[in-house]
Amino acid sequence: MKFKSLLAMACMLLATAGTVAAQTSDALLQKLVEKGILTAEEAKELKTKSDKDFATAYSARSGMPESVTTFKFNGDFRGRYNVDTAENDAFVSRTRWRYRARFGFVASLYDDFEIGLRLGSGDLDSDVTTGTSPLSLYQTAQNNASKKGVFLDQVYVKWSPSLAADWKIAITLGKMADPFVFSEVSLGMDPDYTPEGAAWELSHALSDSQSLRWINGAFVLDELATTGRDPFLIGTQLRVDSKWTKCVSTSAGVMWFAFVNTDQLANGSVPNANVGNWRVIPAGGAIQADAVPVYNFNPILVDASATYLFGHSPLYRGAFPVKVVGSYLNNPSAPNSGDNYAWSAGTLVGKAGKRGTWELATQYKWLGANAIWEEVVDDDFGGYWATTAGQNFGRNDAAGFFAGTNARGLVSRLSYSVTDAVMFSFRWYHMQLINEPAVQLTASAESLMDRFMLDVDLRF
Repeated sequence: MKFKSLLAMACMLLATAGTVAAQTSDALLQKLVEKGILTAEEAKELKTKSDKDFATAYSARSGMPESVTTFKFNGDFRGRYNVDTAENDAFVSRTRWRYRARFGFVASLYDDFEIGLRLGSGDLDSDVTTGTSPLSLYQTAQNNASKKGVFLDQVYVKWSPSLAADWKIAITLGKMADPFVFSEVSLGMDPDYTPEGAAWELSHALSDSQSLRWINGAFVLDELATTGRDPFLIGTQLRVDSKWTKCVSTSAGVMWFAFVNTDQLANGSVPNANVGNWRVIPAGGAIQADAVPVYNFNPILVDASATYLFGHSPLYRGAFPVKVVGSYLNNPSAPNSGDNYAWSAGTLVGKAGKRGTWELATQYKWLGANAIWEEVVDDDFGGYWATTAGQNFGRNDAAGFFAGTNARGLVSRLSYSVTDAVMFSFRWYHMQLINEPAVQLTASAESLMDRFMLDVDLRF
């Protein structure tokens, strides 16, 4: 009993030292249970008291309520120099200075709750109608240093109740980071897309080297006052991550998602950021804003990757990974003749993020016109549209670079981390449309484009 009392005092001292120390005390308690010095019930009681004393000390020092166990700020800044060129003589080469800023916090609460909020920059001067783009936080330097927009990028609550040692569950409500996992050669959502709704994930450790994840989501795409047929997105994904040896690991997943009530997703109803889907103006409609997708979207996505970890590499700090990635997507709701599929393949050499590390990534991507809803995919990948008339009613017969579906091409990236917090990257998009629109005899439908981006990232 005397030993247990001393142990309890040690745990309390560790707890008041902060989160890392609390993790150390948890590990100590677990080791004592394994050796039979403490029972599991005794260890649980000591942990509960340790957590309570930590909360009291943390509250007194930080001014936070006792219900808050940790509070962390986070954020990043990206500066970008962007050059766009095209083979079509009608396109005027474009140069832009752009930037993106994000800042937020995550507060952990008692009873396994978490609250997160993140603000992000946004372009009030973009040509996106019906609000700002859901796919981009970038702001272009322009308009005589006019004031720029700041928006809610994330605001959510997450509950991760304790389960058995090899099971975990997390339920999230609000506007959140995309819960689905896409490979580096993604055919899914744009990485800046933060859906609104609910998500839940159940994960199970099959062994020390293999885990299974089941991810689900239900998200609102629009809210309509004149009908009960609101458009929304549902999805479910199963992933297996495996570490076969010290050097070899794999990851594989299959996902099904459905965009429900797509006939309510007219161009004028939601932010019209991308193009590519075949569209039609419904009976009674008279303007391009009424155009809705011809087909539904219920795609199935499969992806897999394999990584080999070398012990070292020249000009690289630490173990050196080489990864091969591939993915395939098919939308059975659209006919094959309507370009209902997409695929991508690529390699990643190295991994940037820590000081002295670099990364070279190359991928080829083919994204059919009706494989997926145009308004959620990468808004940097597309081509030069000589016109958007015809089967696509996206931009009132506009001409220019537009991202979305009906695009194919090569994407490359070279990144180097100067420090753990500072990274430089160079990106090159070499891409064109799969099916170029019909134009007048005096015009050119050539869609090949090159986009060059030089980025500097700072994060904390």
